[in-house]
Amino acid sequence: MSGIVVHLPQGSGGSGEPYGEAVTLRLGPGERARFGRGSSGRPVELRLADAAISRLAGEIRVTDDHWQLSNYSRTHSYLVENPEGAGEYLRVPPCRSGAPIPFEFSRVVLPTRRDTTVSFQVFAPDHVYLDPQGVGGPGESRTVMAYSLDETATYFLVLVALCEPWLRDQSPVAVPTTPQVVERLRAHEACARLTPRAVTSHIDYLAEEKLRIGLPQAAETGKGDRRNGKREAVVAIALRFGIVQEEHLALLPPRAESAARGR
Repeated sequence: MSGIVVHLPQGSGGSGEPYGEAVTLRLGPGERARFGRGSSGRPVELRLADAAISRLAGEIRVTDDHWQLSNYSRTHSYLVENPEGAGEYLRVPPCRSGAPIPFEFSRVVLPTRRDTTVSFQVFAPDHVYLDPQGVGGPGESRTVMAYSLDETATYFLVLVALCEPWLRDQSPVAVPTTPQVVERLRAHEACARLTPRAVTSHIDYLAEEKLRIGLPQAAETGKGDRRNGKREAVVAIALRFGIVQEEHLALLPPRAESAARGR
């Protein structure tokens, strides 16, 4: 694992205030990040502004192939949810040290005395998948996939929707826009609440973390150009290397015209 991304959303106390700015940390193997209310004597990398959270509430540590969560609270359990799963979660009990977390996307949730919880997100983009053709051989001969994507994740659905016109040989003149992707996936049970902002985040994640695309300087001239260039680059890589293929179209909901013909 080359590292993880920890994101504290805006309004979660990122700067020590209830409505602080968002905080994003990148951690490599062997690196740690502490979280809690913090103080001058107990500095933390993620400040969570709630009186029910300890000054030093816990710690994230990155290993070579996963990340771990330590709970320093003596009284409260923490939850680690899988937003991409069907209600999957882990409970990390008080004083638990180094609990291994298996999810690619995780939401760490801490209880508070308010009617809402405090949470932050952890992205572990480099979960490694073995080449299916190479499984079963001696360890030193096994081959890992260059692009390790989870085909059950929402970001993969977004990728398939972006590639769909090419896979259906519709001779497209432009990559689907973000609103078009939202509309295309709306009928999917996992995407009923998908928003344009969420689609943009998935595309950013694909480009920056999963496919590791370096955009040319020309694509950085403006906000619209940068987004178009990122979508086009993601589609180009996915099709060129066969990451998305025709059989993946079955993951998408039926198209409106197909449903109309069926009726």
